[in-house]
Amino acid sequence: RRRDRLGGRSRGAAGARGVITQGPGVDPSTAASRPRSLYGAFDRFPSSKGAATHIAHAAGVLFDTYAGGHLFVLGDDLLPRFQEVHRATGPVQVFRSVWPHPSELARTQQHARALAAHLARHRHTLELVHIRDPWSAVPATAHPERPWRTVFEVNGLPSIELPVRYENVSAGTLDRVRALEDHALAEADLYVTPSSVTRALLQARGIPAKRIVCVPNGAEVPAVRPERPAEAPACYVLYFGAVQPWQGVGDALRAMARLTDLDVKLVIVSSVREKKCRYLARMARRLGIADRVVWRYELPRVEVARWVAHAVATVAPLTRSPRNVVQGCCPLKVLESMAQGTPVVASDLPVVRDLMDHRVHGWLVPAERPAAMARGIRVLLDHPSLARTLGMAAQQRVRDHFTWERATQELTMAYRQVQEMPRRTAS
Repeated sequence: RRRDRLGGRSRGAAGARGVITQGPGVDPSTAASRPRSLYGAFDRFPSSKGAATHIAHAAGVLFDTYAGGHLFVLGDDLLPRFQEVHRATGPVQVFRSVWPHPSELARTQQHARALAAHLARHRHTLELVHIRDPWSAVPATAHPERPWRTVFEVNGLPSIELPVRYENVSAGTLDRVRALEDHALAEADLYVTPSSVTRALLQARGIPAKRIVCVPNGAEVPAVRPERPAEAPACYVLYFGAVQPWQGVGDALRAMARLTDLDVKLVIVSSVREKKCRYLARMARRLGIADRVVWRYELPRVEVARWVAHAVATVAPLTRSPRNVVQGCCPLKVLESMAQGTPVVASDLPVVRDLMDHRVHGWLVPAERPAAMARGIRVLLDHPSLARTLGMAAQQRVRDHFTWERATQELTMAYRQVQEMPRRTAS
């Protein structure tokens, strides 16, 4: 037995992959199989990504509210296809699917079909279905006589993110994706989003304000400062998280190239494997700072927290990409740095200003300006007392406004709100 990311005891996590051969939606004989709730996501869970942190907390609230339920997510060859997690409030059954098709869009269709079958199988007991992407939202809202209410958690929209990730995506594909989004956005009962920017986008897409609940991400202030990593440099700035283009990690490297007169290193703790960071390693070599960059990959969250706690500063160099400016986000890297009392040098964008104020809780710089980011880092290195003051203020702001406990309360209220709404049927 081991502790599961959802907070309960898991059964047979290591051995289940060899024992349970049924696909997602086919119940093993040991499953209770009468779920009142389901959380669906086209995301691998668990993982080192911020999305997995959010899923663990949001799904936990759902399962506490409905005395257990089903978690329908993606897996990989190392994770069991089926797993039971025993929470104090009720049993949770985890169903993971692995789709080997090389096309991401084809995998989304396979996921949607499997989820549709799973929902149909459990339609007589489900009361609430919470999904966090359009691929899951379509089957959750398309059932002609669905008895459940649907909460659509909108963190991102593929029509905005796909052109950034794939330069050659066709206009026709984007039109079809947007039509799918429109269907999903029209049919849910309630919409949850972590950002005021995303809330504005949903309203622009025709969602009434009364059906949108904004629940920012959270972080936990540690009771005791984590231990310093044994291999940590004496003085380092930290970037941690994913490395998609909109994260702006290249700007962090360019900023470090302007700080070669200082005895400071950049540590990059990537939430994805080394292969996806090779383009950044090549950039570091071109900039002549390869020896000043320390790489770590897919670390457990507890180890990431140690690196965050002992950095002189963290950086969140978000770009002006439509993903950040139009779609919005609630960057966990900013909140988790603030919770550790580590000052953040971040891009001055609305999604960051939702969380912190310049020279009060951190240091904001114009987005996509490596020189400005370098100056911000230099200010904190030259003025350690200012860095400590900003870090303490940031930590208090998290205590006051951005704990996971607060997010839990707000999401619980959202579930109560949707329970009082009349059931909708697919149009």
